[in-house]
Amino acid sequence: MKKIESLPFVAEFVRLCSIGDAQGFHERNGGNLSYHMTADEAKAARKLLAGRKPGPWTDVDPKGDVAVPGLAGEWFLVTGSGKFFRNVAYDAEASAAICELDGDGSHYRVRWGLRGGGRPTSEFSSHLMNLEVKDRLSGGKVRVIYHAHPANLIAMTYVVPLKDRDFTRALWNTMTECPVIFPEGIGVVKWMVPGGREIAVSTSKLMEKYANVVWAHHGVFCAADTFDNAMGQMETIEKAARIFMLVLSSGRKPLAGITSAGYRAIGKAFRVEIPARFL
Repeated sequence: MKKIESLPFVAEFVRLCSIGDAQGFHERNGGNLSYHMTADEAKAARKLLAGRKPGPWTDVDPKGDVAVPGLAGEWFLVTGSGKFFRNVAYDAEASAAICELDGDGSHYRVRWGLRGGGRPTSEFSSHLMNLEVKDRLSGGKVRVIYHAHPANLIAMTYVVPLKDRDFTRALWNTMTECPVIFPEGIGVVKWMVPGGREIAVSTSKLMEKYANVVWAHHGVFCAADTFDNAMGQMETIEKAARIFMLVLSSGRKPLAGITSAGYRAIGKAFRVEIPARFL
């Protein structure tokens, strides 16, 4: 009998988890991943789960403060709270879950996964609020939210002012590819306790402008249309952060790097819009 794990989007989900773990982005149970399933994917999953009793309806946010009406009735694949990325490839059904939202987007129920109990990632509300924003802005194309804890990026939050422009320029200046991969820049959320409504709201507001948002002293959220692009953004940001920290550790005064004229030339050559506020 065909299993949920054999569905192509589940296989890609598992693959990203394995790559992220191999990169060192996920200590212990750090980080989380969610995927907004298409109608066809939900239909395929529903067929395989026919006869299986769904879990109980549960508040998206433990305090009952979060609703995502723009995603009402939709299905999602998400990593579980307290689960390790390194274990997803070995036992996806124990480490992740397929969840369905109710008619007003304030409750979910588990349709598959989390064998033995548990709940989706503690940052499920942040993922859903980000996906609701991106679904609206992209016309349904952006379906992946990936949160990781890359070390060099976190280190940067201790030495770079926690402002969008400062972080954007610091990363852009390290590699020519950066303004091509994330030409809109990068947003920054100052430190907050993770897992609650406040940080979810702050992140989703920045997702109106950016595909990538830094959580100070914590990690980064990437939104993308595919698993490959989500990981590509994460890898690019972390490599740029590593170069930045290597330059600082050299003890020498950094050179000017790419000029504003250079950014305009990059935008023209690669047909991407470079926001004037970052020049």
